[in-house]
Amino acid sequence: FSRGGGTNRPAIWIDAGIHSREWITQATGILTANKIVTDNNVEPLKSILDNYDIFLLIVTNPDGYIFTHTTNRMWRKTRSVRPGTSCVGADPNRNWDAGFGGPGSESKPCSDLYHGTAPHSEPEVKSIVDFIKTHGQVKTLISVHSYSQMLLFPYGYKIEHCVDHTELNTLAKAATDALTKQHGTKYTYGTTFEVIYPASGTTTDWAYDNKIKYSFTIELRDTGAYGFLLPAREILPTAEETWLALVEIGRA
Repeated sequence: FSRGGGTNRPAIWIDAGIHSREWITQATGILTANKIVTDNNVEPLKSILDNYDIFLLIVTNPDGYIFTHTTNRMWRKTRSVRPGTSCVGADPNRNWDAGFGGPGSESKPCSDLYHGTAPHSEPEVKSIVDFIKTHGQVKTLISVHSYSQMLLFPYGYKIEHCVDHTELNTLAKAATDALTKQHGTKYTYGTTFEVIYPASGTTTDWAYDNKIKYSFTIELRDTGAYGFLLPAREILPTAEETWLALVEIGRA
């Protein structure tokens, strides 16, 4: 999404569906795209688009997503195959070159947390890495997941706080406060390591370590009543409230 004015404008990157079973994320991505198109001249989105291009990848793990529709609704990983094992896929959110192979990832190929054979071994991950590095002007990255109702920022692969911790924590509070105003949904926020669990090789840690300061993971509804099987009636309110958090971060 761009107003033009050059091929290398500062940019915001948003991805959804990197874990294929998290269907609320792809649905929210579609509604987010619609919101950008229909409200592009409405503040505060107008000011954001005046200054940034927005790249939105709605189905980050397409092979896995198809597999959740055809064979196994709870499939999480990619669908890559490799010699020496009958186990398929790797966790694309443990495959990034940020504490790769550390806490919260697994070396066993059959594990849902399998980190892959090497950083960026999964084409879904490598394609994003290559794009962001080539672009060179991505200033904000938001990776949309479910579930838990959390807004997380680096780090996940270590307990130490990042240099920009105070600013990111303040922004996370503002974003979750904005989200809550829509439907009253409560979100927690903080570092991945401290709020949810240690997780190595994640999108947002890689982004932050590659100089994208505003790097966040948002875990959408709910907190476990339905989990990954969130009813369709939850799609619209989830997207509505998520939009407010995305805008707050995009304005940073």
